[in-house]
Formats: sequence, C-alpha cells, structure tokens
Amino acid sequence: MQLEGWIEACTVNDIEQEDVIRFDYENRTFAIYRSQDNGYYATDGFCTHEKVHLANGLVIGHWIECPKHNGRFDYTTGQAKKRPACERLTTYPVQVVTDKVYIQIN
Repeated sequence: MQLEGWIEACTVNDIEQEDVIRFDYENRTFAIYRSQDNGYYATDGFCTHEKVHLANGLVIGHWIECPKHNGRFDYTTGQAKKRPACERLTTYPVQVVTDKVYIQIN
C-alpha cells in the first residue's frame, strides 16, 4: 500500500522498543524512534549542535541523547532539553499502516 506524500521508512519490527534507527532518503537523513509504549516518531537525523547522527545516541524515555556531547532532545516535539543542544529538531508526521512505518517529509 502506497500512501500519497508518505515515504516508507521501515517496518515496526526494525526498531526495538525505546530505540532509534537511521533512515536515509534521497539526500536527507532522519532518525526514526519507537517509544516504550510503541509510539513511532521521526526527526531530522543530525544533532543541531554538532551534526552527529542521532541514531548512534541513547533513547531515554521520550528523549534522545546525542552521542557526541550528551545534548538531549524530546523526540516527540523536537524541543532541546539539555545543553549543549539549544536549537530544536525538526519533527515529521508518522503513521503505521500494516506493520510499515511511514513518514511525511514534505
């Protein structure tokens, strides 16, 4: 099933609970998250502080911790939560259809 304007990023089983994976599409990169309560979320893939990929970071509740300087973001809202991160992440709508995770990036 193809949803107009939505990009298939992964399947629900590609991400463990309370984890993150990298998703690259065309010349962009994203981080796709699965929360402890099985919610799915998407943000830009790079930390806004040092451009390190967040898929290498640690998921703690609804926060992603950057692997370089330990800045934290709330991946559900994009809000920066711990310095040195101070600029918010862009977030993207996500929907799950038949075990596939789709993001809308336009």
